[in-house]
Amino acid sequence: MTIRSEHLPLTTVGHDEIRQAVRAINAKYPLEYWSEKERKKEFPAEYFQDFVESGFTTMTVPEEYGGGGATLSQGAAMLEEVGAGGGATAACSTVHSSHIALSSIIKYGSPELKEKYLARMVAGELSVSFGVTEPDAGTDTSRISTTAVRDGDKYIVNGQKVWNSHAQRAEKCLLLCRTSARASDGTETTSGMSMLMADLKVPQVTIKRIAKLGRNAVDSNEVWFDDLPVDVSDLVGEEGQGFRQILASVNAERILLAAECVGMGRWCLERGVEYAGQRVVFGRTIGKNQSVQHPLADSYIQLSAAALAVRAAADAYDAGAPAKEIGRLANTAKYLASEAAFKTADHVMQIHGGYSFATEYHIGRHWIELRPHRIAPVNNQMVLNFISEKVLGLERSY
Repeated sequence: MTIRSEHLPLTTVGHDEIRQAVRAINAKYPLEYWSEKERKKEFPAEYFQDFVESGFTTMTVPEEYGGGGATLSQGAAMLEEVGAGGGATAACSTVHSSHIALSSIIKYGSPELKEKYLARMVAGELSVSFGVTEPDAGTDTSRISTTAVRDGDKYIVNGQKVWNSHAQRAEKCLLLCRTSARASDGTETTSGMSMLMADLKVPQVTIKRIAKLGRNAVDSNEVWFDDLPVDVSDLVGEEGQGFRQILASVNAERILLAAECVGMGRWCLERGVEYAGQRVVFGRTIGKNQSVQHPLADSYIQLSAAALAVRAAADAYDAGAPAKEIGRLANTAKYLASEAAFKTADHVMQIHGGYSFATEYHIGRHWIELRPHRIAPVNNQMVLNFISEKVLGLERSY
């Protein structure tokens, strides 16, 4: 017993070839592969390489830079299927890891910077971590304290970042730091931040892996910078405009993450339907009970709504809609998809009963790996703040 393919909640239409190609790759990696990578805390290099060679990791990069020139809707279809393949967030993070750094260098990098890094990034040879969050500056990015002080043809970087993904294997870090102090009068709090391509595998950088509840196949880290020199030529974009440059990529990131959540929610829902049709208790399959049917039906409806929200956001992005309109749709999609996917996983955990804690069913792994999407890259309370202020016109609450 399973969901008919024509009834699946899908974020896009008309991208069947992309979906089939991703499903073919996923089929090579059974669920046990992901359990092993999680247990060993080992990066899924084979999976990543398959996606590099298939062109999926750079499919939305413009053709002039060696990418596929795909639309965001096509990228969403690809990442939705990654999420639906059973690898959960570990698989998604593996495939989309280079998106922010790539898009930032393409959009803001100097010709010299592009010449230096872009070809290697597109080829999957250069891994770049992303350093924004700090221990004392989480959601309030304006309060980061990592500094980059100009000294001739170098910036000297000092500070600490946290939750840097891929820092164990990355050669570089796209680092947001302060090149001038935060305004003391509360105005222009986000100016004075700049993005640098900083080295990671040097003595001036200390990296410590964070022990996590899940998604251990992809590392998260604390990173310390102690008088790290960075060439001025490795400045990405304009000095002092780093925060605004990051904002330019967050809408696309939220749309793509929402598509991943829909895919992971689909996987959980299908497993729940299968189990409900097979598990016999009190002489009948549990799928005959409304207490099992209704949570699954509710999950289907919520995932369908989220998929439509992702579709609307991606279509608007591809059509070149105004940034404010894309922001409204992207935040809505991220909220709906992350909430729906996690609640689906939770419903399916309940349906599996005690077996939900057995690793052989892989439900618990999805449950754990979906939970952070309600927190990052922006927590859902901040999404509600954004909608309250920017869409409903209510007074700022923070």
